[in-house]
Amino acid sequence: MIEVSSFYKELINNNMNFFSGVPDSLLKSFCAYLKDNVNEENNIVTANEGNAVALATGHYLATGNIGLVYMQNSGLGNVINPLTSLVDKLVYSIPMMLVIGWRGEPGKKDEPQHKKQGLITIEMLETLDIKYDILSEDNSDEEMKDILNKACIYIKENKEPYALVVKKGSFGEYKNINNTVIDFEMSREEAIEVIISKMKENSVVVSTTGMASRELFELREKRRECHSKDFLTVGSMGHASQIALGIALSKKDRDVYCIDGDGALIMHLGGLAIIGTQNVANFKHIVINNGAHDSVGGQETVGLNIDVSAIAKACGYKQCYSCNTKEELLMYAENIKNSKGPTLLEIKVRKGARKDLGRPTTTPIENKEAFMSFLNIF
Repeated sequence: MIEVSSFYKELINNNMNFFSGVPDSLLKSFCAYLKDNVNEENNIVTANEGNAVALATGHYLATGNIGLVYMQNSGLGNVINPLTSLVDKLVYSIPMMLVIGWRGEPGKKDEPQHKKQGLITIEMLETLDIKYDILSEDNSDEEMKDILNKACIYIKENKEPYALVVKKGSFGEYKNINNTVIDFEMSREEAIEVIISKMKENSVVVSTTGMASRELFELREKRRECHSKDFLTVGSMGHASQIALGIALSKKDRDVYCIDGDGALIMHLGGLAIIGTQNVANFKHIVINNGAHDSVGGQETVGLNIDVSAIAKACGYKQCYSCNTKEELLMYAENIKNSKGPTLLEIKVRKGARKDLGRPTTTPIENKEAFMSFLNIF
């Protein structure tokens, strides 16, 4: 097992002191260590992984120093364009280190949304002609140093990216010393329950990836309600709102609620402009904002530093609200039931989820078919 302090020290020894990326649960100890030991200008949690590659590119152009980009392997989809059309040796030949959490590793149990990406992670790197090494819990600190030094030599000599693919359990545990806590009144689960309790009977829900979908599933169980009203977007972070938009445009006789998160919203913020410029009176966008990537370790986003409702209003949303108490939420949830949208309601909640939170017991295919049946497609 690798100590993150040793890994970080070796990066610094190789003059690598600029970090950008999107956090991952397999890298949470590394990300936590960066937060406590790197100033904010040199460790930027980006909107998406492609942005992180571009930031590392800018850093190299301005300083000549190599940047490190961290991500979950699902983020490889977001970096293919900048990796092939910007940093590749056939274009600008930009050196950088990629540190990639290997979710869905073959032979390891994981969630369904990680299975395909896990199977093709190494194949994708090989197709992109990116050299790589794999870190695992079997690696000692000395072995890690050898791997890292070899990677850094290659990056500097060839002026191109090099990837370190990180298996589950590779890094020893590290928890933040300096943790920002804003104690809002409600949890995310409490907020979701208020929202679904105020919907019209035939309303449908598209929930974003991570904790929100898991909580929605368990709330339906608790309330003895059917799951067929909900489409659980278990993967494809940041795209739930566009799935909901596609449904709302085709099913104008039903209210369509998108239960989104601040990290997912920020990842593809341009989606707000598309929603806002469509005439979707039945679209209700619920953004649950705790200022954190809660599903992968609670790392901070900029969600609580921006004015979400003002951005939506500027993008053309007809009704925009923000609240942080249950009393306000009950009022707004009732108001938006009959509002002509697109409508956005931001709900500020505290970080975290209950420890016994389960996972959906239905498969994605079963969820899809039940949902389409509820929409009278079958």
